[in-house]
Amino acid sequence: MRIEVGKKQKLQVVKRVEFGVYLAPEGNPEERVLLPAKQVPAGCSAGDELEVFVYRDSKDRLISTTAQPALSVGEVAVLTVAQTGKVGAFLSWGLEKDLFLPFREQTRPVKVGDSFPVALYVDKSGRLCATMKLYHYLRTDSPYKKDDRVTGYLYEISRQFGAFVAVDDRYSALIPPREMYGQLKAGERIEARVAAVHEDGKLDLSVRDKAYLMIGRDAERVMEAVEREGGELPFNDKAAPELIRAKMQMSKNEFKRAVGHLLKEGRVEITQKGIRKKDGGGR
Repeated sequence: MRIEVGKKQKLQVVKRVEFGVYLAPEGNPEERVLLPAKQVPAGCSAGDELEVFVYRDSKDRLISTTAQPALSVGEVAVLTVAQTGKVGAFLSWGLEKDLFLPFREQTRPVKVGDSFPVALYVDKSGRLCATMKLYHYLRTDSPYKKDDRVTGYLYEISRQFGAFVAVDDRYSALIPPREMYGQLKAGERIEARVAAVHEDGKLDLSVRDKAYLMIGRDAERVMEAVEREGGELPFNDKAAPELIRAKMQMSKNEFKRAVGHLLKEGRVEITQKGIRKKDGGGR
């Protein structure tokens, strides 16, 4: 066995000194770490086994503590920014030394008081650091199934892949580009519907309800847009999908369904250039 930085582990007391006790893994007494005197339980003696967390102190020395921080290496937890600096931010996590969050591991700017999920990792120099890039640390064993409603933290947005979400701050999920509507921003908490559960356990999310539930709401949004344009929208359901998404935050199919709903109710008519409100077609 070896001492593992950033993890809770059971180590044996191998030597008592004035300023604390030295702990070592079973069968490896030469690899030692100090547990400071103020952390040593009363009556502790050589051979006793203690559960400790190993990290590096302010002088970058390996040290242990009986305090239990908010997370261990590979885990995800919500932490709060205690201070910011020229090289990154520092997060409160239950130890005297705040946890470093480098700029390169931030998916958005952060400020003192912000709270968000992060993962804990060991950098190339052996230091414990936090990252907001959660993809490789999130679990894939969620209890959710298709059409369940979930909440999560949107931690990163990719033009290619979509919006990455930590459901319940622990489960891996993605809002694919085709399901991205409205002004989604990294750092916000969202409510969404599970659109699919993949074989590997990862979730696809949608911020919109099923089509039959959305038709009425989408129709009202189209009608509001017609009213804002003075009674005639300057494009119709034959417009390019990109234009419809940019102007209406809907897919072309959703827009066509909404317009069809309004046509059926006799509230609008299609023109060569757009969609016009019919006389007496308001509510």
